[in-house]
Amino acid sequence: MTGPPATAPADVRRRREVPGRAVRTAPAVLAVAVIGLQIAYPLVHGAARGRLTVATVLVFFAASVSHALVWRGRRFAATLVVVTAGGGLAVEVAGVATGWPFGAYAYAGTLGADLAGVPLVIPLAWTMMAYPALLVGRAITRHRVAGPLVAGWALASWDLFLDPQMVDAGHWAWRSGGPSVLGVPVSNFAGWTLVAVVMMALVWRAAGGGAREAATVGGSGVHAPDDRPMHALYLWVYASSVLAHATFFGLPGSAALGGVGMGTVVAAFLWSLRGR
Repeated sequence: MTGPPATAPADVRRRREVPGRAVRTAPAVLAVAVIGLQIAYPLVHGAARGRLTVATVLVFFAASVSHALVWRGRRFAATLVVVTAGGGLAVEVAGVATGWPFGAYAYAGTLGADLAGVPLVIPLAWTMMAYPALLVGRAITRHRVAGPLVAGWALASWDLFLDPQMVDAGHWAWRSGGPSVLGVPVSNFAGWTLVAVVMMALVWRAAGGGAREAATVGGSGVHAPDDRPMHALYLWVYASSVLAHATFFGLPGSAALGGVGMGTVVAAFLWSLRGR
């Protein structure tokens, strides 16, 4: 005689059926592909490196959106793309045209097709990293106010690596005056933090606020979403960026600055795993 059906904990608010095993493994396979492409990045040069950059963003975007779709459903995945890719495109177009909120800059035309001076791959890059940052932030805290702030910093701190690397690679250039760090205006980092927190606040609510999600997997009961592939990608981006900036790219300053800035998130995330 079978026992009563499995029930979710009292704090679970969202429950949904997820696809079969083959579909559920797709985000993890794409995450592994991202790591492979990023390992190859320091080994290529010139125009091939630009093409590899675009390919990496596309695969990373696919990994993040497919994971969101599998584990959190179509409505959340659509919200994620609208807020982060749509919002990212809007702020980038405004930034190129007006210098707000990041400062005056221009893209060099090395990242493929563009719209209003912004390469189309750029808004996809906002999405690709925003989703792992959101999940890392939710692992650290579910507080409705602190959570979006932590997730916002988890995303914005990535730019401590990104901007110095992309400027050094010649993908965009800064024309802003005022204080700068590693050749990047301080206004850019402030703008990133503002935009990232706003994005995370909007997506946080769509993900269920402080409630814990649950999913019914193949009729086998209620399970929390498997966020490990996205957590692993976030940790990979951090560790590989520190290593690559310090060794392959000759950018020890951003290795140190990003190592500390993004490292605060990584340390808090690893601390949150204790006892799990």
